[in-house]
Amino acid sequence: MASMRDIAEKCNVSIATVSKALNNYSDIGVETKNLILQTASEMGYLPNSSARTLKTKRSYNLGVLFVDEALSGLTHDYFNHVLEGFRKKAQEKGYDITFTIGKNSGRSMNYVEHCRYRGVDGVVAACVDFYSAEIQELVRSEIPLVTIDHVFDGRIAVMSNNALGMERLVEYVYEKGHRKIAYIHGEDSTVTRTRVSSFYRTAHSLGLRIPEEYIRTAPYRDADRAADETGYLLDLHDPPTCILFPDDYSAFGGFNEIRERGLRIPDDISIVGYDGIMAARILEPKLTTMCQDTEAIGRIAAEKLIELIEFPRLAVIDRFTVDGVLFKGTSVRDIH
Repeated sequence: MASMRDIAEKCNVSIATVSKALNNYSDIGVETKNLILQTASEMGYLPNSSARTLKTKRSYNLGVLFVDEALSGLTHDYFNHVLEGFRKKAQEKGYDITFTIGKNSGRSMNYVEHCRYRGVDGVVAACVDFYSAEIQELVRSEIPLVTIDHVFDGRIAVMSNNALGMERLVEYVYEKGHRKIAYIHGEDSTVTRTRVSSFYRTAHSLGLRIPEEYIRTAPYRDADRAADETGYLLDLHDPPTCILFPDDYSAFGGFNEIRERGLRIPDDISIVGYDGIMAARILEPKLTTMCQDTEAIGRIAAEKLIELIEFPRLAVIDRFTVDGVLFKGTSVRDIH
């Protein structure tokens, strides 16, 4: 690979002049600068990352904190698309990404130690236990941090608009004539609390009474538990006509339980998912679901983190929400 010395010899200038041209200094002639830049490009010159770090005091490396308890890793339908949007914007801005998992060469480190060890300029926390002591320590540290789908005071958060998403789902089901609507929601989190609150608020505004037994809990992306809770709802003396699931993957569990009982969707029971993963839109009948704009969530998270790193005094510490789009599908029957 070409060095600055090689470029200097080719252009018959000093190494200092080459350095000024490559770093866009103004005290050299335009023609000389253009010659050096063109020569550097033709020779395939790439700046040394260590030298750039010394000069800018930044590593141009962003940490990604992703700990999926379900062990689905980067096959996680929702978060892998969020992280792809994050990666694209980071790359566009000249940053690399490093996964921060808290281990190096077999040695256990907490998140703060690993971030410092890797020398990342900032971190996005995308899928973690936000209530853990390690995350709380990271939140209190000096490391620039953006969270996805969770809010901490004094930190930037990027959220899907879960309140509006749930409101639109309930209103759509209501418009289809359903009055007996059950909701299997995820376990406790910022996302869950927002969706449950919006569910009750929207139901109240529509004049609906939601029986206590219509509200059930299952972990996100747990098809087996979702199937069990679906069975409970179907066995009620007065079962619902429509069941809302915490996510599309869980809805597949409900789908299987319904089919195993010899029932048809949506003729006998209607179902609704959340997330808008591709498989849900291919399924037959196509799943009614709220499609989250995962690309935008990841892109905005990268933009806000880089802004926080490069312009810390100008960055707005706030919660940024991204609206989803209702995919009507064919899994909700019109029972008017």
